[in-house]
Amino acid sequence: MAKKVVATLKKEGGVTYTKVIKAVKSDKTGAYTFREEMVPTLMLQDALKK
Repeated sequence: MAKKVVATLKKEGGVTYTKVIKAVKSDKTGAYTFREEMVPTLMLQDALKK
């Protein structure tokens, strides 16, 4: 099943995605946590500004 999903994402003309990993500092403890999200490559700059 997973192979089908990967195959459809790599179709020509399909949307390409980029994995964004951000380090976010907790106000409560001061420790850093990592937030991961998959965003379309075209919206990458908007995701990085947040």
